[in-house]
Amino acid sequence: MSRASNGTSALTRVLAVLDAFGADQPFLTLTQIHRRSGIPVSSVHRIVAELVDHGLLEPAAGRTYRLGNRLWEIGSKTPGALGLREIAEPYLRRLHDVIGQHVQLSVRIDTDVLILERISAPDAVINGSIVGGRIPIQHSSSGLVFLAFGEPGLLDAVIAQGIRPLTTAGPATADALRAAVDATLARGYAVTDGWIHPASRGLAVPVRGSEDVVVGALGAVIPNDGKSVHRTAELLRETAHRIGDALLRAYLPASHPRALPGGNLRALVSSSPDSMRFLERRTR
Repeated sequence: MSRASNGTSALTRVLAVLDAFGADQPFLTLTQIHRRSGIPVSSVHRIVAELVDHGLLEPAAGRTYRLGNRLWEIGSKTPGALGLREIAEPYLRRLHDVIGQHVQLSVRIDTDVLILERISAPDAVINGSIVGGRIPIQHSSSGLVFLAFGEPGLLDAVIAQGIRPLTTAGPATADALRAAVDATLARGYAVTDGWIHPASRGLAVPVRGSEDVVVGALGAVIPNDGKSVHRTAELLRETAHRIGDALLRAYLPASHPRALPGGNLRALVSSSPDSMRFLERRTR
């Protein structure tokens, strides 16, 4: 990979331009891209023009640019995210029918939680997450799941970056965050009351893949009303187990007796005798 005159590779500069866009500012001018990326204006002009030619950026109103649909096309082919999201989606929808609030699926990227999918009701409690958006791992129930059940050393890395709670309810010290992680380990699921917004409570459980590795987190955002979360936690755990089982079955050889029928992920949910029975009992 060629390198720019200041020692930064061309690819690094392209990524800096793309990373300048976010949920807070989806439309940016060239000057704003320059300021948010730290890339010289002359280089921004050249990089943006090339990204537009390839459909990775698209011109918008007011001499602004937005991320192009081709990025979504490329991202949707990512094996880790695609397989998990596609397999989990039918289970998420059925879980949402029961809970009636927000349900969401996430994975970890470095020390952030990336939201792969979210299903919500129009009158659901406030939720600070969006599909494709990131949340610092220390702020969410899904983040606690990754800290508790994920890679060793991750918690120390997060603490080294500094503890910065979003609300007064969130952990303000390293000891408080460690205590929350320990409680998550003891319960088997994470609970964050008002960590992102005072009116909301987050719950999350791990989704496990091959060799019991945590590949994602299944979460719910419900009202922070002080009521017992036991039923919701059990629904999340049951659903996460079903998703993990379906994920394993998706990668079995077609000849295997437990392989997904015809590779049709939706068929698994509709045809398996007990695949969603645990949720159907809750709806009666």
